[in-house]
Amino acid sequence: MSRASEAEGWYVDPYRIHQHRWFSAGRPTALVRDGGIESEDPAPAEPFDGAPVRVTEDPTSGADGADLRRADDAAGGDSYDPEKAFVAALDATTWFPMR
Repeated sequence: MSRASEAEGWYVDPYRIHQHRWFSAGRPTALVRDGGIESEDPAPAEPFDGAPVRVTEDPTSGADGADLRRADDAAGGDSYDPEKAFVAALDATTWFPMR
């Protein structure tokens, strides 16, 4: 178990609505997971009881969040380059001449 203020990653959903809920900076987020399928469901407004329980492994997903980066992590540089995304989209598109 981690201290609630340090919780970052997948944890057992403390509200018991979903299997897992993503925690960021010690707070439950809207990102949830059931059977390895991720979706969004905002966390209830009321506080949860007890300490969050970290998910140590999930064989249905294989993801532990280690490859994710926080949105406010400036040290990692820009994660999205619109020009590169545009060029990649053009490269992936099959072009047909108009008739």
